[in-house]
Amino acid sequence: MKSDSPNAVPGKILVGATHDGARAYRYLALSLANRHGLISGATGGGKTVSLQLLAEGFSNAGTAVFLADVKGDLAGLSQPGDSKPAFVKRAAEIGLDYEPDRFPVVFWDVFGEQGHMVRATVSEMGPLLISRLLDLNETQEGVVNIVFKVADEQGLLLIDLKDLRAALTYVAEHAADFKVKYGNIAPASVGAIQRQLLTLETQGGDKFFGEPALDISDFIRADRDGRGAVNILTAERLMRSPKLYATFLLWMLSELFETLPEVGDADKPKLVFFFDEAHLLFDEAPKALLSAIEQVVRLIRSKGVGVYFITQNPLDVPDAVLGQLGNRIQHALRAFTPRDQKAVRAAAETFRKNPAFDTTEAIMHLAVGEALVSMLGEKGAPEMVDRVLIAPPAARVGPIAPEERAAMMAESKFVGKYDQAIDRESAFETLQGGGPAKSGGGMLGGVIGGVLGTLFGSAKGKRLSPAEAAMRSAVQSAAREAGTRIAKEILRGVLGTMSK
Repeated sequence: MKSDSPNAVPGKILVGATHDGARAYRYLALSLANRHGLISGATGGGKTVSLQLLAEGFSNAGTAVFLADVKGDLAGLSQPGDSKPAFVKRAAEIGLDYEPDRFPVVFWDVFGEQGHMVRATVSEMGPLLISRLLDLNETQEGVVNIVFKVADEQGLLLIDLKDLRAALTYVAEHAADFKVKYGNIAPASVGAIQRQLLTLETQGGDKFFGEPALDISDFIRADRDGRGAVNILTAERLMRSPKLYATFLLWMLSELFETLPEVGDADKPKLVFFFDEAHLLFDEAPKALLSAIEQVVRLIRSKGVGVYFITQNPLDVPDAVLGQLGNRIQHALRAFTPRDQKAVRAAAETFRKNPAFDTTEAIMHLAVGEALVSMLGEKGAPEMVDRVLIAPPAARVGPIAPEERAAMMAESKFVGKYDQAIDRESAFETLQGGGPAKSGGGMLGGVIGGVLGTLFGSAKGKRLSPAEAAMRSAVQSAAREAGTRIAKEILRGVLGTMSK
């Protein structure tokens, strides 16, 4: 890249350029990228290209990226661009030389079909998110909270769905014993939860819950050239279960929030998290969950994480969250219905007005690859909105061939670490064996697990054999699962305690 190229401005990502006769470049400042953002617009307007452009910019700056590929279009980040005529023309229009490039992509997949397996334990997910995932009512959610509380107190490790099912059965069978302390446990509620667990299992949820659980630090890496890893979650199949998709991404946000240390305002984020199809996160979400989401989005920026929502309509995002999204790219919206017209006005009102044009009218007449852009300025205040031609991405835009994906997977540093499931002794086995663990067993496991985790966790960056990976995962999970009651409460953090 030429040193005088608009793409080579230190500390900034080029978004595009105005085309009003006096070309002016528009940038996203890396130091303000953790103030979150929004990419919105109707289907076909160019949201995916804008998302990919930002992902490339963050990777070039050394910031790791996580994004969900809901249509298969983003896998092309792993391959060099193919100099499409439209991209070459766009580059020339805004004064750039089109230079194809590829990025250090790691593929992940909840189902393990087109990427490394991503798993979480039931305990890590917590009662609120489990209840959201199962679409439970308030009474049923109360029963789930009781199950988690009893499991904590009696040392029952909730790792996979059979553990949760066994613990639920145990609580139901001893309902009379728990009634005085926790309240009524209705058989009808237990039955409804068991049916929802069965449905979740048939949708593939049994593959997601288990071990080895994802080590979130594996997302925050750089390649030998210093470019941030681009973690792509293959989500085409996952999107068939919208609640599983939304709950999984929200769990990831909460894990980042709970795991990463405070860094304050840094020169650039550690990780940028792109949340595509954002409306699925907020659709029919209970008030407690919305409050938790708002709190996580507000506080996670101090952990060095930027969250960027991608959705068709800005109204899909609640006002409390929308107000925290400082960096905006708005593609075209069409006003065919009263709701569409309301969305156009709402989108226009979120921008700092530009006297050179009518923002409301502009939103309805933007061309493909053109957007209204307003980023945060040096003092953290939104810049005046501009009508901008979005710069072309350097990597391929679109899907990749199966053999290209297979080659990328074979080169991955995580071959063998997550691919083989581990089924160690947990609640299911404990209850099959005659009853819960003795009091104090959970604390002892947490102390030992913490010490062993320190010892085994020292081989950072080393590719582990399947046996080593299994041992390390078991130790890390033991530290997470069998810690003290206080540690569990902290681990659940914001999301786990909202329903209590």
